[in-house]
Amino acid sequence: MALQKINSFAAGEWVAPGAGARPIESAITGEVIAEAGNNALDVQAMLDHARDKGGPALRAMTFHDRARMLKALALKLGEHKQKLYELSFSTGATQADNQIDIDGGIGTMFVFASKGRREMPDARVYLDGEVEQLSRNGTFLGQHICTSLQGVAVHINAFNFPVWGMLEKLAPTLLAGVPAIVKPATATSYVTEAAVRIMLESGLLPDGALQLVSGGLGDMLDRLTLQDVVSFTGSAQTALKLRSNPHILENSIRFVAEQDSLNASVLGPDAEPGTPEFDLFVKEVQREMTTKAGQKCTAIRRIFAPENRVEAVIEALSARLAKNVIGDPQMDGTRMGALVSNGQKRDVLEKAEILSSEAERVIGDPNNFNVQGAAAETGAFLPPMLYHCASPDAATRIHDTEAFGPVSTIMGYKDVDHAISLVNRGEGSLVASVITHDAKVARDMALGSAAFHGRLYFNNRDSMKESTGHGSPLPHMVHGGPGRAGGGEELGGIRGVMHYMQRTAIQGSPDILTAIGEKWVPGATETKGPAHPFTRTFHDLQLGETLYSDPRKITLDDIETFANFTGDTFYAHTDQAAAERNPFFPGRVAHGYLLISFAAGMFVEPNEGPVLANTGLDNLRFMKPVEPGESIKVRLTVKKKTPRNDDYGEVRWDVTLTNSDDDLVAEYDLLTMNAY
Repeated sequence: MALQKINSFAAGEWVAPGAGARPIESAITGEVIAEAGNNALDVQAMLDHARDKGGPALRAMTFHDRARMLKALALKLGEHKQKLYELSFSTGATQADNQIDIDGGIGTMFVFASKGRREMPDARVYLDGEVEQLSRNGTFLGQHICTSLQGVAVHINAFNFPVWGMLEKLAPTLLAGVPAIVKPATATSYVTEAAVRIMLESGLLPDGALQLVSGGLGDMLDRLTLQDVVSFTGSAQTALKLRSNPHILENSIRFVAEQDSLNASVLGPDAEPGTPEFDLFVKEVQREMTTKAGQKCTAIRRIFAPENRVEAVIEALSARLAKNVIGDPQMDGTRMGALVSNGQKRDVLEKAEILSSEAERVIGDPNNFNVQGAAAETGAFLPPMLYHCASPDAATRIHDTEAFGPVSTIMGYKDVDHAISLVNRGEGSLVASVITHDAKVARDMALGSAAFHGRLYFNNRDSMKESTGHGSPLPHMVHGGPGRAGGGEELGGIRGVMHYMQRTAIQGSPDILTAIGEKWVPGATETKGPAHPFTRTFHDLQLGETLYSDPRKITLDDIETFANFTGDTFYAHTDQAAAERNPFFPGRVAHGYLLISFAAGMFVEPNEGPVLANTGLDNLRFMKPVEPGESIKVRLTVKKKTPRNDDYGEVRWDVTLTNSDDDLVAEYDLLTMNAY
């Protein structure tokens, strides 16, 4: 087989390996299959290309433009995923592992594409929070906005997920409008390179939006600015070295880290053998020990069970692991492939030796196990290895050493408080799981342990059919953790996008805030359109365009008719004496829903027109009761416009109801879909 040359993509050009290139071995055979690296890469040219070309092009796009780009990229990757599968087998990954990596990465891009369209505006400024009134009369206001950083994101990724690890960083970065330089781990860089080629050759990305370093970064980190971001996944030791870079510290350059994590799983005290929870627990542990040969940042490293059930767990887990077929990941029947390299295998064995100083190996002999279709001596194969620590309180290395492979340690706990204290000794993790059907146990674990983990995963008979598993980070939820886990956050929905944006407080008049945020702010200029706003198309409507209704008197007959017609005969609307005893009402008053029903009739245009549907209302508040004989008026103002598809968009209207004295009676946001 010809030696594969893993190229970099720098400043718009593919660059072949050169001086400093490193060999890459097959995880299955140990043979050298590729090489990557080039000491001559012009890293300053790469940074300049990203900042001068990629950044401006991305920032010129709206969030919706970028979201559509992400969706198109995901579809393109999906068309070529078979090629990525085939390459990934050489990393030791099985087909099931590949689907987690490749399909999971593509799915993550789809999620961010969807969230970008649904949760972000068709604009280049993201409004974070509500307007703050900073003056008595409302002429001086404050608002937090988020805008794209004007630099580059340097993504340093781990070897275990060459596609998902890249895409889970890249999707929120591009959605934020920031170009990326991706540096994959050399051991699996050939898979990342193939995925990058697919995206670049699609023509969907602006020039400079994505570059690739196959090999070392050189002195790139020393050339970063306050507008740049470093996002790192890997060991705590490497993270410490990188984030301690004097240049990064001196310039307060953002550094996001996801690193070592001694993730834990707890079998609840209610989960006895024979219960669905006990079986689920054993299945989850087995899966986390064997998926990707245990090379997952979220894999279960520490297992906790009630002291009187430790032996039962070991027995059940041993039975499940005995069915685990280790071997060539391309062969039928293989359940667990190899570690990524023999170097990684040696590291795992060294760490396992440290664990053995405080625990006894009860499952798995690295010197005596079967391998299907490959040689255990030359490939990076290991069996799942389970250790039992009989004295978890006295142990130290069990709680601070991660063997990044198919290695876990089981320990017993006395009660829930003891379990919490043991789990927390990991000093911060990406995830901890609790398998229990007892809601009190779940609550106690959350209150006692949530501060130590980025994610808490609870599962039982009620949720197990649809749950995604202990070790599955989802793009909707935070991926990261405190302390040993790095202190960073990735994913987490739109919050993940904010890592690549600057949150800025803006202050000024309502008109200024309206102009910056492209959202009408109360107190800003109101204009009268040339016709009723419901007769005007989405594109014709202007922010601040306002309709004032004629007044309508509310009668006692209106109040009684509404109460009897709807069946809502609450005493405040039907019983004068009872209403007078209520501290909120002067006597009988109009139902709030009567008022907003009348309001709709006061501003509606009944004839067929651009308004296609009323899709709801937000933020409804009733401010002051209305008595019989009072009149109400309505103000309807175009507040926000958001395109939804090729045919129509959402118009958000600011609606206020006032009484005869111009006091505010009610306010809400009305949502309509309007044709273009």
